[in-house]
Amino acid sequence: MKPAAGSDAAAGGGERRYQVGELTRVEGEGSLRLTVRDGEIVEARLGIFESPRYFEQLVVGRTPDETIDIVARICGICPVAYQMSAVHAFEDLFGVPIDAQVRALRRLIYCGEWIESLGLHVYMLHAPDFLGYESALAMAADHRAVVERGLQLKKVGNELIRLLGGRAIHPVSVRVGGFSRVPRRQELLALRPALEHALEAAKATVRWTTGFALPAFQREMRFVALRHPREYPFNDGRIVSNDGIDVAPGGWREAFEELHVEGSNALHARTLDGGGPYLLGPAARVGLCADQLHPTARALLQETGMAGLIRTNIYASIVARAVELVHATAEALDIVDAYRPPERAAQDWRPRPGVAAWATEAPRGLCFHRYEVDERGLVTACQIVPPTSQNQPAIEADLRTAALDVLDLPHDAATRRLEQMIRSYDPCISCATHFLDLRIERT
Repeated sequence: MKPAAGSDAAAGGGERRYQVGELTRVEGEGSLRLTVRDGEIVEARLGIFESPRYFEQLVVGRTPDETIDIVARICGICPVAYQMSAVHAFEDLFGVPIDAQVRALRRLIYCGEWIESLGLHVYMLHAPDFLGYESALAMAADHRAVVERGLQLKKVGNELIRLLGGRAIHPVSVRVGGFSRVPRRQELLALRPALEHALEAAKATVRWTTGFALPAFQREMRFVALRHPREYPFNDGRIVSNDGIDVAPGGWREAFEELHVEGSNALHARTLDGGGPYLLGPAARVGLCADQLHPTARALLQETGMAGLIRTNIYASIVARAVELVHATAEALDIVDAYRPPERAAQDWRPRPGVAAWATEAPRGLCFHRYEVDERGLVTACQIVPPTSQNQPAIEADLRTAALDVLDLPHDAATRRLEQMIRSYDPCISCATHFLDLRIERT
């Protein structure tokens, strides 16, 4: 990316300073400052300056079902993740039994979100970096069929969410105990041809991204994700790491904490054991749960020969996302084929006071919710920990690692490489929309 208008690049007295006005192809607003002195990284900070949106306060005094609808508005890309973490938290507290077919539909709507979100990132946000384009629009001029494949994948994911959630963005049908409405079998079967096409497109995505030239990068990463004994993680499982963390899905605060960091309106997260930054998202899930992938996805991961690189090279996360696209489409087909409508769309339930807490796997990683509930079932306090706030320390750590590999490159090339590294995380900064400001200072 070229420096923004009004930026400066001054040389003199051994000092060089670079400013870049906008980093596109991420969601949210923030700033990132990198300072290099005598060839050493002395500061690498991801600052979040977007105004707080107060969702944790907006749900206070609300019923569980109102809360589920409200938190879906946190993000237009991953609303299902916020709904799923909330609904499972309340159901766990209230002891609500969930019909097996309703549970399957919960996984299916999550498949829809993964398909549309992972497809968006791979094709529209990250692939242009590997192919040398400033945007997906520019890439489409030379690779129209590829971009259309990405758009079709996103469309299929959106259709799944629309059918199960009532609408494609900010769905409204998820309720404590189930859904306000469940689909007829024929409604799901009508999506089967599109899902079959999406599965082939997802397989092609894996082979396409495997051919990308990955920048040099090496860091032993600390992975955190849900892990379930019988299935790839969506809604259930224990929170685990590759170095010993193992807590229940509602026990996030037993192993992690949030803290305020100067210069950021978003909280950071860290482990209580002082083990350093940890990575959430596709690379972490593949690193910890590859044996639970759908057989079709697992076979393709083996075909790529990149399982080891995914564990150590953050740029390889685009391949992990492509593998998860295969998993989500293949599992969606299995659920559609096995589906029989439940007798009731939702189970009856009664509120009780206590703490409702749960974590599920958003496309970008672990999404944790905790609600304190009074005897009327109304929320009295709330904590929501999104994936990107947990990934922020890892982004800064990887920025330091990546920067050491680009210090000898020209400014524009170095900047593009660092932007590419940031986009490897698919950051959803404050779960919002537009840009990061990246400034590189060399002294």
